[in-house]
Amino acid sequence: MQLHVKICGVKSPEAIASAAAGGARAIGLVFYPPSPRFLGIDLAAQLARAAPTGLRVIGLFVDADDDTLATVITQVPLDLVQLHGRESPERIADIRSEYGLPIVKAIRVAEVADLDPVPAYEDVADWLLFDAKPPANVATLPGGNGLSFDWSILAGRRWSLPWMLSGGLTAGNLKEAVQVSGAHAVDVSSGVEERPGVKDPGLIRTFLETAATL
Repeated sequence: MQLHVKICGVKSPEAIASAAAGGARAIGLVFYPPSPRFLGIDLAAQLARAAPTGLRVIGLFVDADDDTLATVITQVPLDLVQLHGRESPERIADIRSEYGLPIVKAIRVAEVADLDPVPAYEDVADWLLFDAKPPANVATLPGGNGLSFDWSILAGRRWSLPWMLSGGLTAGNLKEAVQVSGAHAVDVSSGVEERPGVKDPGLIRTFLETAATL
């Protein structure tokens, strides 16, 4: 098995270069203003155009309105759209139809019951992404919090779509996370940062070197 890796929340050419050199399959650009990984349109467009052939560019949105989506997607060359909020299946179908881009739908997981909505999204999305659900009554972002969940919740499960594992992944726990969950693709953000929003090329390299051994 070759583990596919997405480096999410990149904000610099150096991070993209490290991702590409290490064999990452995708990078994520964040269009959610409260996030420390948020990018303005101009920088996002520059970074997307700098991504080498074969490195997919994924735009991350959280309950974005039509104007935001239109502004970003018409100016930033994206390969996929990641929806990390509470978007309904109907909303996802509309976005996919409007822009003709594949959709990654994030599902926040803390317990088995959190997987109940998955079948409704299988009909409208192209990828699923399972991330840790933030604790209730705690001020956190929808993702990128360095939190993990019980990976055994995903063990042995099958869906009609390919899926990624996210949430609290680091080079140190990647092997266990993959073995327990059965993931063939992973998404890392805070686990390759020196501080929130600032990617460390060395940590990216180490993470990808670890992934290459799995």
